Amino acid sequence: MDEQKDQHEIEMTRIADAQVAKVRLPAAPTAPTSSIADLGQHVGAEVTLRGWLYNKRGKGKLTFLIVRDGSGLAQAVAYKPDLPEEVWAATEQASDETSIIVRGLVKEDSRAVGGYELAVKDFQIVQQAADYPISAKKHSVAFLMDERHLWLRSRRQRALLRVRATVEWAIQDFLNGQGYTRVDSPIITPTAAEGSGNLFTVDYFGAPAYLAQTGQLYIEAAMMSLGKVYSFGPTFRAEKSKTRRHLAEFWMVEPEAAYMEFDQLLELEENFVSYVVQTTLDKCEAELDALVQVAKLDEDAAQAERLEQHFAVLRNVKAPFPRLAYDEAIKVLQAAGNPAIWGDDIGGDEETILASQYDRPVFVTRYPASIKAFYMQPDPDRPELALAADLLAPEGYGEIIGGSQRIHDFDLLLQRMAEHKLPREAYEWYLDLRRYGSVPHSGFGMGLERCVAWITQAPHLRETIPFPRMMERMYP
Repeated sequence: MDEQKDQHEIEMTRIADAQVAKVRLPAAPTAPTSSIADLGQHVGAEVTLRGWLYNKRGKGKLTFLIVRDGSGLAQAVAYKPDLPEEVWAATEQASDETSIIVRGLVKEDSRAVGGYELAVKDFQIVQQAADYPISAKKHSVAFLMDERHLWLRSRRQRALLRVRATVEWAIQDFLNGQGYTRVDSPIITPTAAEGSGNLFTVDYFGAPAYLAQTGQLYIEAAMMSLGKVYSFGPTFRAEKSKTRRHLAEFWMVEPEAAYMEFDQLLELEENFVSYVVQTTLDKCEAELDALVQVAKLDEDAAQAERLEQHFAVLRNVKAPFPRLAYDEAIKVLQAAGNPAIWGDDIGGDEETILASQYDRPVFVTRYPASIKAFYMQPDPDRPELALAADLLAPEGYGEIIGGSQRIHDFDLLLQRMAEHKLPREAYEWYLDLRRYGSVPHSGFGMGLERCVAWITQAPHLRETIPFPRMMERMYP
């Protein structure tokens, strides 16, 4: 039986191999290898590009091949009379997403994608990609999400991922430059930081535990050691929400600073967001332009125009930001016909109304303490209010930052924990931070994906993270 099984497995492997084009190991290139991003340094010289065929079109004896290599797109032009028969045949055979190696002469051409063109001298197929499932036709979002591992290769998705990476870099560059130390907080926690609702429960060696919804409590402990700290990593919320603003797994940056009070916190936040936005605009010109060009290729001129106007408006995102007290925000909402009353939380619809009045983010400050987390410091002048603020992005993108001054008094924190019905024994370590050398301190959390969505005008957070996890999706 074992021998028959082995023979069967060998035969199945042989059949599978016959159905998939083999990776060919081409001969060593005869010209120096370049990235597409560096083609401008090689005008008039021959280079070798290693990448994938994004798409192609033919016109008689000419074939125009759009090549991508991760650093950009470039057009390679194959002219049949100039090429050996087998090289021309390879250009004809190659289909979308075939991995290729191209050698050619670099020419400057403002009409070509990327501004440079390659006159093909040699063209080798590494692995033929047959029947690539994502074609040039329109596909449903559900289909594209099922093919997310391949959809990432599209021009728009590559641009979004590069913007995300730049935002991540800018976040850390700003905080590092301000003397903050990165401290990684645990993902598995024994308690809830903001109440027990909307948590993912895991079995921790027979005991219940949770996927962290924030790293804040742990970062407060690290702050007592290092003064100014931040965490930056994945967080989890089990909200049963399908809106465009929600993910079950997202990334959050959470700075915390000792001896920082509320007004200083707001200054930190507006300088932080200004730096992140302006740095991204400066470093991602090509990616933001790619988003505009994709809209034009999709024959959506209105969207292309909106994007161009939006990127121009983002240049105004510089400190200081307007500040709107919660009391005043409720009045603004009521004047706009919204049914909000004092004591209500401010949701997505309300955020859109409030932020639409400004060309940059706006702070909503001093919320009722009853609707905020247990650790938020009351306003000394009005104890029913918390020294808390949400930073709302314009154009319907909503809250991108939530922050507050933290309670530093032991007895007050204990009282607030009792009001929230939190078990004291689970938080004894957190109370220790108020027993031994407590100081006024403040911090905030910013959702990375919401910030990227606002900067790029992505219609849904699912396009701002490589592999989104949502209420109805955990594949691929």
